[in-house]
Amino acid sequence: MIVRDIEDIKGTEREVKADTGTWTSRRMLLRSDGMGFSFHETIIHAGTETLIWYKNHLEAVYCVGGEGEIEDLTNGETHQIRDGIMYALNGHEKHYLRAKSDLRMICVFTPPLTGKEDHDADGVYALMEE
Repeated sequence: MIVRDIEDIKGTEREVKADTGTWTSRRMLLRSDGMGFSFHETIIHAGTETLIWYKNHLEAVYCVGGEGEIEDLTNGETHQIRDGIMYALNGHEKHYLRAKSDLRMICVFTPPLTGKEDHDADGVYALMEE
């Protein structure tokens, strides 16, 4: 059994901050935990815009706080994000995630992340080895 407290993750190597400063991800489960997926609490910082394109991963996201929007660049649709909204990137959709206020997001990735990932210039997480 794995039991983790988010407070114990803050300030450790499992708390990853984007080089762009747009988000902070607290990675509660990683590939090394052997669950077959990774599980994160991510804060998208207020007033920011992040280009994301998970070409190598599928992601499901559940918003548990804040307000923002996601713009799907594959079809031009924009969806409002707030507490209680879930979205799943089942088609590797390239998108912008914009935060009006700090967005607190619960995220699941497959394949699981190693914990070192950050978006490249295209918004992609590379497939990384341990």
